[in-house]
Amino acid sequence: MTKQLFPLALGGLAIGTTEFVIMGLLPDVSNSLDVSIPIAGHLISAYALGVVIGAPILVALSAKFPPKYILISLMILFTIFNAFSIIAPDYNTLLMSRFFAGLPHGAFFGVGTVVAAKLAKKGKEAQAIASMFTGLTIAILAMVPFVTFLGHHLHWRYAFGVVSLLGLLTILFLYLWLPHLKPLRSVTLKEELEFFKTIKAWHILIIVAVGFGGLFAWFSYIAPLLINVSGFDIADISYLMIVAGAGMVVGNISGGYLADKKDPVIASIILLSLMVISLILVFFFSDNKTISIILTFICGALAMSIGSPINMVMLRNAKHSEMLGAAFIQAAFNVANALGAFFGGIPLLFGLAFNYPSLVGAAMALFGMILCLAFYKKYER
Repeated sequence: MTKQLFPLALGGLAIGTTEFVIMGLLPDVSNSLDVSIPIAGHLISAYALGVVIGAPILVALSAKFPPKYILISLMILFTIFNAFSIIAPDYNTLLMSRFFAGLPHGAFFGVGTVVAAKLAKKGKEAQAIASMFTGLTIAILAMVPFVTFLGHHLHWRYAFGVVSLLGLLTILFLYLWLPHLKPLRSVTLKEELEFFKTIKAWHILIIVAVGFGGLFAWFSYIAPLLINVSGFDIADISYLMIVAGAGMVVGNISGGYLADKKDPVIASIILLSLMVISLILVFFFSDNKTISIILTFICGALAMSIGSPINMVMLRNAKHSEMLGAAFIQAAFNVANALGAFFGGIPLLFGLAFNYPSLVGAAMALFGMILCLAFYKKYER
C-alpha cells in the first residue's frame, strides 16, 4: 500500500468499525437506554438506510469539487455524527446520529474507489481499490473485537469515541498525504445520470444486491449456526469471528489480484460460483467443528473477494459516471445485507435449523452468478 492510499484505508477502518461494532454492543445499548434488543437493532437498520440514501445523493452534489476536499468533507460529517453518538442522551437521538453517520459511508467509498483507481499503476487498479478496502477488513478482524471488548468492559459510548478518533486521524492524513486531483466529473449531473437510466447499470447493481446477498444470508445468522449446529460454546464466537475476519483480509487482497489478472466480469463469475459451492458445503457439513472453522474462513474470504472485481465492472461501464456508479455499488451492498438477512431468515420462521439460511444464500449467489454470466454474454463477448 502506498502512502497516497493509506488515508483511504484508514477511512475504511473507521467506517468498518462503526458499521459492525454496534452489532456486538446491542445488549449494552439496550440496557443503557432502556429499550429492547429488537428496538436497539433498529440502530443497525438506521445506519444502513443512511448509506443507501447518502451514497448517490452526496456524490451527485459534490462531484464537481476536487476529490481530496470531497473526502475530507465526508469524513468531517462522519466524525461529527459519530461524536454525537458519544453524548446521545436517549435512544431517538442515537438513532438519528446513526442515520446521519451512515450518510457519508457509501459516498466515501464511492469517491475513494475512483481516486484509488486513478492513483494506481496501469493494470493494478483493482489491487489499489482492494488496498482501500483493507481498512474495512482489518476493522472486522481486529478493531471491532477490540472496540467491542472496550464497550463491554467500560461503556458502549467509548466505542464511538474510538471511531471519532479514527475519523480525526483520517482527516489529518487525507490532508497531508492524498494528492490534489482535478474534479472527477467531466459532464453535467444530468448527463451523468443517463447511464443509470439503462438496463446495463441496473443489471450490475442487481448482481450485487442478489448475488452478494447470498453471503449475508449466511453471515447474518453465523452465531446461532456455530452454536446450535456446529456445537461451539457461545464464548467461542468472538474467536470464530476473527477467523471470518482473517478470511476477509485474504479475500480482499486475492479479489483485487484476480480482477487485475482476468476480466473483472469473469472474476466475478468465478467468485460467485465458489460462493455457491461454499454455502452448500456449509449447509451439509456445519455439524463438523473442524470443517465449520475452515468454511468460516473460506466464506469470509469470498465475502470480500468480490468487492474489487464488481467495482471494476462498474468503473469500466459507467463512463463519465464512475463516482456515482461506485456510490451506487455501495448502496447495493447494503441492499444485499438487508435482502440476505430477510430471505435467510425465512426458513427459521418455519422452524428449520440454522444451516438452512446458507442454502438460501447459495440460491441467491447462484442467481447472481447467472445474472453475471448473462451480463458477460450480452455486453462483453
